[in-house]
Amino acid sequence: MKKFLLTLLCLGVIGCSKPTEPEKTVDVLLIGGGIMSASLGTYLTELEPGWKVDVYERMDQVAEESSNAWNNAGTGHSAFCELNYTSEGQDGSMDISKAVNVNEQFEVSKQFWAYQVEQGVLSNPPSFINNVPHMSFVWGEENIAFLHKRVDALQHSALFRGMEISEDHEQIRKWVPLVMEGRDPGQKVAATRMAIGTDVNFGEITRQLFASMTRNPNVSLHLRHDVRDIKRNDDGTWNVVVADLANGGRESVVKSRFVFIGAGGGALKLLQKSGIPEAEGYAGFPVGGQFLMTANPDLVARHTAKLYGKASVGAPPMSVPHLDTRVIDGKQVLLFGPFATFSTQYLKHGSLLDMFAALTTHNISPLLHAGLDNIDLSTYLMGQLMLSFDDRMAALREYFPNAKGEDWTLLQAGQRVQVIKKDPEHGGVLQFGTEVVAAQDGSIAALLGASPGASTAAPIMLSVLEKTFKDRINSPEWQAKLKQIVPSYGQKLNNDLALTNQIREWSSARLQLLYVPVPPQA
Repeated sequence: MKKFLLTLLCLGVIGCSKPTEPEKTVDVLLIGGGIMSASLGTYLTELEPGWKVDVYERMDQVAEESSNAWNNAGTGHSAFCELNYTSEGQDGSMDISKAVNVNEQFEVSKQFWAYQVEQGVLSNPPSFINNVPHMSFVWGEENIAFLHKRVDALQHSALFRGMEISEDHEQIRKWVPLVMEGRDPGQKVAATRMAIGTDVNFGEITRQLFASMTRNPNVSLHLRHDVRDIKRNDDGTWNVVVADLANGGRESVVKSRFVFIGAGGGALKLLQKSGIPEAEGYAGFPVGGQFLMTANPDLVARHTAKLYGKASVGAPPMSVPHLDTRVIDGKQVLLFGPFATFSTQYLKHGSLLDMFAALTTHNISPLLHAGLDNIDLSTYLMGQLMLSFDDRMAALREYFPNAKGEDWTLLQAGQRVQVIKKDPEHGGVLQFGTEVVAAQDGSIAALLGASPGASTAAPIMLSVLEKTFKDRINSPEWQAKLKQIVPSYGQKLNNDLALTNQIREWSSARLQLLYVPVPPQA
């Protein structure tokens, strides 16, 4: 009866006074139990082990949304195979700047994880990262020419040197037998391959980071706790209203010097509640995904690659078709997709009202302008929503000609929210990727956006530290520690052959990954 009455109170069915005074004070409050909060929390507990850190997650386990292995493709995004990270200009030149940046970021993530293995924070690297060659695969003369031009341009960077390319059917068959079985021998195809590509279980990394972090008595993880409100205090700290879902929704207030909103698709609404001017003008466009999945051991044994093709016109970067080897909890499967879905939910376990609840007078105009400027995306999504199972199998057969429907099942993946931001020229632009939004005083920050997301959690959280702890980031103590955690911190690997080899050899040894020295440029 007590629990029933408490539930009625907190639902507002009968009178209930809201708590206003903090029940406790912490140094850091992290919202969300995904890889972003896990990575930032790990940095902070290693930099300042004496700080009090609270983490709040509304699910009953961490890593249940986008970080969960079944809710993403598990690609260690390094731009080895993702063709959308290079673009061809009207003059025929190839822009590799985004590819270089993404690869630099993933090398930082590998260093971060390697250091955690060295310290015993992460254990058994094959449980969360494994070598799976990264490949691009195209057909048709125009796409083949693009692929050759891409490889030629990437060879100017030490990060991509050694990439193999072939148009020979027999060579490609040796790399990926399934892809060539049943294929027209007269079809012109081409593929690239980087043996040092990876498949990553971001959910396992997240679980292990939180398990280690919470061994520090100053760190508390609160599951089944929903953050309801965030308000700034006069002294620059924040009062965060949290509901205990396991206790009838009882609300309490936690005061914190710093707040990080790493709630995936739910981050935008919470950022808006903070009232900081930096949040104005941001909107979100939700896109979900589905994959075809097979665990047929005969098929799995004949394909070991993350094999990416070219995106359809209007498709978002996260919708580039790919046939992937996945290693999840020791089991190997194949996924093909993604096929885009649409829902007004911002989270897989969210509400259909999420998109509407995030509309404000500041962001509705950017949202509408971005919609008008992205008709191709709308057309693409409509087409995706109308696909039948047979249509999806037909798409798979472009990459695996002999695919049979009885071997494959449809899997619902995670929900992503693409960033829409105010733009003085276009009114609003749809921005792919991730963006850190922080208050000017550095007391609160949020991460918005999607792909490459989890692959770049470690460098993204470094940028959060740089934006929000400006008084400490340049201190000798923090600088020394950060260079232990990320040995290349403050340096770029691109075009530094010796440093690239040194860093890759160091991280690969600790993560039990293949190390291939980068050859000098011919």
